[in-house]
Amino acid sequence: MQDPVVGHEGDATDVPGATDSSVGGVPTSGQDAPRGTAQPDGATDGGDTAAPDGAQTIAGEARAAESAAAASAANGAATDGAAEGGADPELERVRAELAERTADLQRVSAEFTNYRRRTERERESTVAGAKAAVAGELLTVLDDVERAQSHGDLTGPFKVVADRLNETLHRAGLEPFGAEGDAFDPSVHEAVAHETSSEVSGPTVTTVMRRGYRFGDRVLRAAMVGVTDSDGSAPAAPSEPADAGSTS
Repeated sequence: MQDPVVGHEGDATDVPGATDSSVGGVPTSGQDAPRGTAQPDGATDGGDTAAPDGAQTIAGEARAAESAAAASAANGAATDGAAEGGADPELERVRAELAERTADLQRVSAEFTNYRRRTERERESTVAGAKAAVAGELLTVLDDVERAQSHGDLTGPFKVVADRLNETLHRAGLEPFGAEGDAFDPSVHEAVAHETSSEVSGPTVTTVMRRGYRFGDRVLRAAMVGVTDSDGSAPAAPSEPADAGSTS
């Protein structure tokens, strides 16, 4: 008996899916295999082909990427919600440290400003004290100059030198005080003589024996003076006249 496949040359080879009857119990070429029967090479009869392995891999990767994107979107939404619902602890810590450092800087700046002002006041006081000390040493010289001037001996070049000395000390801050007619002030006047008179209404400087000096607000030397007080016989101050429109 002749083999059915061999007897029909070109039939089995030309039809996709036709197989020999001795292979796996598949029907011979004379019979049609049921449509959709799987073939050894992965194809089905009727022209339907299975998806290649590469396509399945790409599809799997696409599904994994889609899942990762969805998870990332969910995580981003959760992070945004946390940021809106509550502040970041690290950010709060940095802000607290910044506020603390700012307060420290302001305190140090205020302390430095106070220190600078105090130092400036101390420097000015030291300079003024040094000038006052030098001027105090020259008071006796000024007394001699004043006595020479009162006697008429201060003339010529000596007068020029004396005037320049007085001008220089005055520019430095030295001021004389104590003149006849001033009201007596025990804080700046040293009374060495006292008398009464009807010509004054209160304690008055009538004689200046030694001029006093002050340097700024510091009294270097009190003025030595003679004081005249009222003896009580001075006429009383006139009373104010009655208004012309007033009636008794």
